[in-house]
Amino acid sequence: MADKSMVEYSDYAMESTGLTGMISSGLPEIAGEKTKMKKRKPKERIYVCHTYYHVYVACLKELTLPRAMRGKADLVLSTMSNDFGSLKERAEKSGLFEAVFMFEEKEEHAFPQLARYHEDHGNLVFNLFSRMIFTKLYGKLQQPYVPVDFKKYQDIYVFCDSDPIGYYLNYKKIHYHAVEDGLDCICYYDTARYDNRGHFGLKAFLAAHNLIFIQNGYSKYCVDMEVNNTSILKYPCSKYIEQPREAMVRRLTQDDKNTILRIFMEDLDTLMTQLTTGVHHEHKVLVLTEPLCELPVREQIFRDIVAKYGKDAQVILKPHPRDVLDYHKLFPDDIVLDGKFPMEILNFIEGLEFDQVVSVYTVPDSIHFAKEKVFLGDDFMDLYEDPQKHRFNEQIF
Repeated sequence: MADKSMVEYSDYAMESTGLTGMISSGLPEIAGEKTKMKKRKPKERIYVCHTYYHVYVACLKELTLPRAMRGKADLVLSTMSNDFGSLKERAEKSGLFEAVFMFEEKEEHAFPQLARYHEDHGNLVFNLFSRMIFTKLYGKLQQPYVPVDFKKYQDIYVFCDSDPIGYYLNYKKIHYHAVEDGLDCICYYDTARYDNRGHFGLKAFLAAHNLIFIQNGYSKYCVDMEVNNTSILKYPCSKYIEQPREAMVRRLTQDDKNTILRIFMEDLDTLMTQLTTGVHHEHKVLVLTEPLCELPVREQIFRDIVAKYGKDAQVILKPHPRDVLDYHKLFPDDIVLDGKFPMEILNFIEGLEFDQVVSVYTVPDSIHFAKEKVFLGDDFMDLYEDPQKHRFNEQIF
């Protein structure tokens, strides 16, 4: 097994370094390609987004640029974990992006041949060799589904580079900027260190030399990683750069806010009618759902939250875009909003105010429309499932 793995890895190493192409195509052709590259003017920016929140941050980044620089970026929407509905069309109409592409990004289970590289050989060295092969092969297998030539762009911003796009860009040796997946999410779940607990220093060294892949600032071709607040992170990374989301929001004009509302809201009038009428509408409580644990446990969690915080109030539930629980059926007497927009959009609706907003793990710091923010966190989740299932950072070693 070890000998075969080494042979396979050598093949992928040859291919990824370009030696195979040099031998087969000859130096004159390569020289010609270099001449073409010099003539080709690179595009400016592209954002690879996996969630509505990612698109929201991409909009913030574009809207905080000088007006002369806007409208020159492209947007990629990955369909791997979200249904973006008609967001593509609205983003195109906004004028904020030059082009919007859909990316049929493929999860690992789409390629059965990858499973063998997760087998435990009972030996760290053999396991790392398998991971080296996996890293290159997984990146290579994404290639038919990638909708753009990333080499044409000066700056590539990737939200959640732990997804296959991270493997692809490192396989192709393309530099990119990583962007924090969710607001302060690394503080509560440092996926890079949790996924690679045990010999992390060695693994980070291998990732820095593109032999394996580690997300969130540890890969060789990750230029830097934008995070909201470096001061709250337990484990520093040399590539972390602080880019506070709130600072970007404060720079928005009302026209900028209206642009964001048009991108994310399909029917703002209906939403406003829902939020300004009905029994107890003077006392509003917003509950942010999340794709937590198994569905029966998740149902009990939100039934308990509504029972505790929704007494004598108008309860509005905002489903997470990836939450498949049927809240319309579970809470027929309450308002269930469309899940296909980030909660931060509600900040831009003038006059909207809630008495409370309640979340389990969604960090509510960016919310301006609530008098009180209730963040329940790990202690609350301990009541519903084994703490090892959600206290991830405590398991890092």
